[in-house]
Amino acid sequence: MSEPPIPPIASREAALRIALAARALNSLDVRALVDALLESLQAPLTEAKLGTLTVEDLRVILAGDFAEQGCHVGVEAEALKEAVRLLWGEGVDHRDFPAVDAYTKGEMPGSIRVAIAANRGENLDGHFGSCERFLIYQVAQQAVKLIGVRTTVEADAAEDRNAARSALISDCQIVYVQSIGGPAAAKVVRAGVYPIKKAAGGPAREVLVELQRRLANPPPWLARIMGVPATSLARFAANPQ
Repeated sequence: MSEPPIPPIASREAALRIALAARALNSLDVRALVDALLESLQAPLTEAKLGTLTVEDLRVILAGDFAEQGCHVGVEAEALKEAVRLLWGEGVDHRDFPAVDAYTKGEMPGSIRVAIAANRGENLDGHFGSCERFLIYQVAQQAVKLIGVRTTVEADAAEDRNAARSALISDCQIVYVQSIGGPAAAKVVRAGVYPIKKAAGGPAREVLVELQRRLANPPPWLARIMGVPATSLARFAANPQ
């Protein structure tokens, strides 16, 4: 029996540090940073390993094959220092991750699960392919609960990151995003998730209040997701011509 694959990142804390460090490095692509760290530190990337890095280590990691030539990586020294501090866990603001509500499976009958593309706090402020996390909500007519916060760092380390991001939220029925490309949307739909674009974004719970209002009398698209008859179809069935 083959051994299970080693996850590239060992913990949510390590993933958060890497995502914040990438942001400090002139918004470096997270996958590129993960790949560079994996090549140097090997999987899994743990908090302990990240805590051993120095500014020079990070410069060499980012310079790659050109490190021996003293190549500059296009990042200011202060940005490198800030990134290293974040990789060590210094200055990481965990308040940026909203608190998750207590939830037991099955406690909200008739509810649906919704993902929100997010970057800061509890807001819809992310594009599908570049958001740092997905906020996961259980939504019923009378209640909304935040039941999970899923970082996208590991998904971005995958060869097909849009497919990996789709798999990350495949237990949801809907995903709200500020934008999403056609090929990515197709992968989301194949994962069984209905993408909704809301370019203006806004506080996540305000977005979900709009959805809540529709749950009692769902339009056809939402009725299909909920697995119930659409209001218009139900009226037709009750009053056949």
